Amino acid sequence: MSVDTTAPAPPGPATKEQQPPPVDDGPDRRWWFVAGVLAILVVLSFPLRGVATLPLARSDLTDFQTWLGELSDKLENARDSSAILRGLDKISTVIENVAVFLQELISQPAFPRPVPEIGWLGVLAVATWIALAVAGWRMAVLTGVSFALFGMLGYWTDSMDTLVVTFMAVAICLVIGIPIGIWMGRSSRATAVITPVLDGLQTLPSFVYLLPITLFFSIGVAAAVIVTLIYALPPVIRITAHGIRSVSTETIEAMQSAGTSRSQMLRKVQLPMARRTIIVGVNQTIMAALSMATIAAFVDGPGLGKPVIKALESLDVGRAATAGLCLVIMAIMLDRVTTAASERSVAIPTDRAKRTRVIVLAVGAVVAVACVILSRRQLNLAEFPDKPDLGTPFAKLADNVSSFFTDNLSGLTNGIKDALTYGLLNPLQTLLAQSPWWLVAATLLALSVLISGIRSLLTSIVCIGVLLGTGLWQDSMVTLTMTLVATILTMVLALVLGVWMAQSRAVDLSIRPILDAAQVVPPFVYLVPAIALFGATRFTAIVAAMVYASPVAIKLVCDAIRGVSPTVVEAAQSAGSNRWQIITKVQLPMARKGIALATNQGMLYVFSMVVIGGLVGAGALGYLVVAGFSQNELYGKGLAAGIAIVALAIMLDRMAQGSSARRKPAGNKSRSKWARISQLVG
Repeated sequence: MSVDTTAPAPPGPATKEQQPPPVDDGPDRRWWFVAGVLAILVVLSFPLRGVATLPLARSDLTDFQTWLGELSDKLENARDSSAILRGLDKISTVIENVAVFLQELISQPAFPRPVPEIGWLGVLAVATWIALAVAGWRMAVLTGVSFALFGMLGYWTDSMDTLVVTFMAVAICLVIGIPIGIWMGRSSRATAVITPVLDGLQTLPSFVYLLPITLFFSIGVAAAVIVTLIYALPPVIRITAHGIRSVSTETIEAMQSAGTSRSQMLRKVQLPMARRTIIVGVNQTIMAALSMATIAAFVDGPGLGKPVIKALESLDVGRAATAGLCLVIMAIMLDRVTTAASERSVAIPTDRAKRTRVIVLAVGAVVAVACVILSRRQLNLAEFPDKPDLGTPFAKLADNVSSFFTDNLSGLTNGIKDALTYGLLNPLQTLLAQSPWWLVAATLLALSVLISGIRSLLTSIVCIGVLLGTGLWQDSMVTLTMTLVATILTMVLALVLGVWMAQSRAVDLSIRPILDAAQVVPPFVYLVPAIALFGATRFTAIVAAMVYASPVAIKLVCDAIRGVSPTVVEAAQSAGSNRWQIITKVQLPMARKGIALATNQGMLYVFSMVVIGGLVGAGALGYLVVAGFSQNELYGKGLAAGIAIVALAIMLDRMAQGSSARRKPAGNKSRSKWARISQLVG
């Protein structure tokens, strides 16, 4: 650390700019009030247990739920007389016709042909050539191998159907999202209006989108495409806007001084300079669409989601693992190809490299066309052959692994499950679901004020009113319990691994690639190993949610710890602090805002996965949404459960966001050694 030998300036009153930043000196008084509110809840819950808990039997319906159930029939009867519904039907018909055309082109029989128009060899060759053109030869090899594995694992048709739904949704997202993103990037007013809408869309769990779509679109491929594009739209809008705003102001001012018009500025400056960022937005949109396209199987969307759901319902771990492996391969392929394309977009090749690329692409195009022709003429090149069969042995391997864990490690897994269930899950569920609704509601409102402020209070009042209005208060509290338990476990894991990664470069290099790979896996896939380990219980959903949410939380904690000023750490070391003291007394307190953000994001990921866990015994709101698809008489109740999920998600999100936004102001009281260190070097 360099030493400044210049004479110090004479002391004087510090200006506003010279004032040192506020320092958190441990928990402030509001956390004592939070603890007091929770203590009151615990104390009062014992004598009031079972009073006014608002339970509702599975088969019982409230008037509101009955009305929602009848709403679908009313809309169906009004289709002929409503111009809006007729317009939606036309949109649905167009989407379905395009989807059927693409399916008959690459995956489904195009009668009178018993096979698609382009067989598997042609599809594989064309996909490989596209990857070669946009991402280079390495990604072309990855793409070719991935497509071959789809067939060898026995899910060629389902994989192609998933790609059809995904890319139809992504294409519409780009047509809509990029112009909106450009508008937001160039207009602060547009940003102020559109950002809250995007916040709302990204707060909602993916499961929630399904039932409302069925009110306006009949189930099938059109509904699957529409629900996928709605879910996948926010990322491309946000990232495109960020890319436009990130263009250097000096560059823009220089071009403006040269007389460049707004349209020329967009075409010649902003879009070219934001190209890489926009491609990153395309990457995120594709990954979101793939995730939703599998869940869209609940609205009869074609693709890999259907075999995964069927296998999970029958607890067939082998089949679920095989279809899940196809999803993992597809996710990794799409992520790596689009990432490579974004890096390639800013590279400046030499003239020789350009000529070589043109030749390679020309030769590749000829080969691809030849493969397409052959696949149209040869049956064995049109329909994927049965051999080699990798799916059957992989399914057997997955079943054997599941049986091994069940037979040999059931004591360990059951011990973990029982310890957390009886030690944490059951007591918390009893506290929230068996206490009077008014007591829990008052507690939530008090916590909202203490943690996040008055704005969060207003949101919480509305959300609690919605929960009561749906008639699903007790189920909402059960879902809240599972969310809180999974979030606690996620943050424990995130703090341990995030701090470890921040302290050791070698650990970071070892763990980060695993986290990157885990983030591209669709959420459905996490249910498979959780079932293999813990069976179909609510704890299975908690484990799957924890694994699904951990990568993003771990990364955010690691980045927050690394964001602490090295000067502060060096000052603490010079004061004689050991590593443990530096972590607990300096880094964690100063990284509190980043850790709060990690908690917020982890909670949202957990919440979306806990709801999906209704497939594997999680019960509560997630189960009711699933039941709404399978039982007509419970459709209204399932829709009400979706509304309750929305209210719960918004309330939790606003409370977590408010917590991360609030900072304790620096006071005049004497500070600890750690606060003084950071104050001196701040």
